[in-house]
Amino acid sequence: MASGTVTSVQLVERGLARIDALDRQGPGLNAVVEINPDALAIAATLDQERAAGVVRGPLHGLPVLLKDNVDTADSMQTSSGSLALVGQPALEDAAVVQHLRQAGAVVLGKANGAELAGFRDWAIPLGWSGRGGQVRNPWGLDLPVCGSSAGPAAALAAGFAPLSVGTETNGSIICPAYANLVVGLRPTLGLLSQAGLVPLSSWQDTPGPMARSVSDVALLLGAMGPTDGPGVTASPSTDYLGQLDGDALQGKRLGYPLHRWDGSLTIEHPHFSRLAAVLEGAGATLVPIPMVIPNLFSEQLAVLSYDIKRELGRYLRARPGIEARSLADVIAHNRENPGPEGYGQQLLEDAQALEFDEPAYRRAADKLRGDSRMLLDNATAQHVLDALLDLPDGGLRGVGAQAGYPGLNVPAGLDEAGQPVGLYFSGLPFSEASLLSMGFAFEQALGTR
Repeated sequence: MASGTVTSVQLVERGLARIDALDRQGPGLNAVVEINPDALAIAATLDQERAAGVVRGPLHGLPVLLKDNVDTADSMQTSSGSLALVGQPALEDAAVVQHLRQAGAVVLGKANGAELAGFRDWAIPLGWSGRGGQVRNPWGLDLPVCGSSAGPAAALAAGFAPLSVGTETNGSIICPAYANLVVGLRPTLGLLSQAGLVPLSSWQDTPGPMARSVSDVALLLGAMGPTDGPGVTASPSTDYLGQLDGDALQGKRLGYPLHRWDGSLTIEHPHFSRLAAVLEGAGATLVPIPMVIPNLFSEQLAVLSYDIKRELGRYLRARPGIEARSLADVIAHNRENPGPEGYGQQLLEDAQALEFDEPAYRRAADKLRGDSRMLLDNATAQHVLDALLDLPDGGLRGVGAQAGYPGLNVPAGLDEAGQPVGLYFSGLPFSEASLLSMGFAFEQALGTR
């Protein structure tokens, strides 16, 4: 773009053509729920600015897709996949969208995400929403798409846009990134602002960058923040791209769980053993660690149930032009409009039935975060580690989300059976620069995509 060989308008037109061919027609991926009707006009303006020597920031003219739970103050809906939330568009951009526009990004549209972050009913398939339907995997339409940021991940894999923004509560960036063979980063809780996100739980919700390479994720993360709110005592450097180092694995100590969830040795898993050899070839030392992943399912469910009832209502009451003003209203809408699939809403109904119990909530929330942080902190300190590793379907992914610590998925291709392969890097708070650099070095050592 700097050399003038490609324009923002051309990138937007290419993305729109691919969306029409693969999302609206063809295999029908259902990865994009809405196109920004102003995208081409915005791109043309940014091209004019570049021609005049004005560059707003590192994303000047680059198309970005946003998950459909990220507010935009334009003509597009922000529904979190729920038809009950369709109405007047948001009055303000989410904080991360404000940063992206300042950096020159073109918001291409909204990507489909699991309805209400996947917290509607246990029986609903991952990646389905009432508004957008079922997201499908570009690598194989019968392959899973995983967590609620399935649309942003599938859209990247299909080449609809070079960058996308997802959100995660517990695995909703890492798992779809793994399933769709893209890079996804869950930042430290508080690094990026939650303002303008349709909430599931402020205890764990965070936006995060997704792209097809570690370099692009680093570029996008630097343009998304940091947060303007409390929780960050020191503003970290935002030049994550400039800190990438192809030799970052040299001399690093990387721990991994000795056993997987089924009791088998992690190192004997064919994916992990192959990737371990790549890491060691790049100069890393791998350290097997006996660890027991805590079972915090009941605490996680309690926190999410308490939070969605309070926080979704608070969000809806601040959004004029949406008929639903509370979780109870959303439930009533779903009962009156069951849709052709007839999916239930047991998770929402159970949450609505809860009477808020502050001591019970605090006990669950403190245990959820405390036990998760203790496991990661102790393993890192006792074994003098630079990071922890796991396969993306392992238990560390959830522990990191519950702790509010950063995590990174780096894809490693498809195996002989056509299943996705990836590696999950887990770090301590505000270690994004280090994780991205190690992920970049791993990506370079793999040598193939």
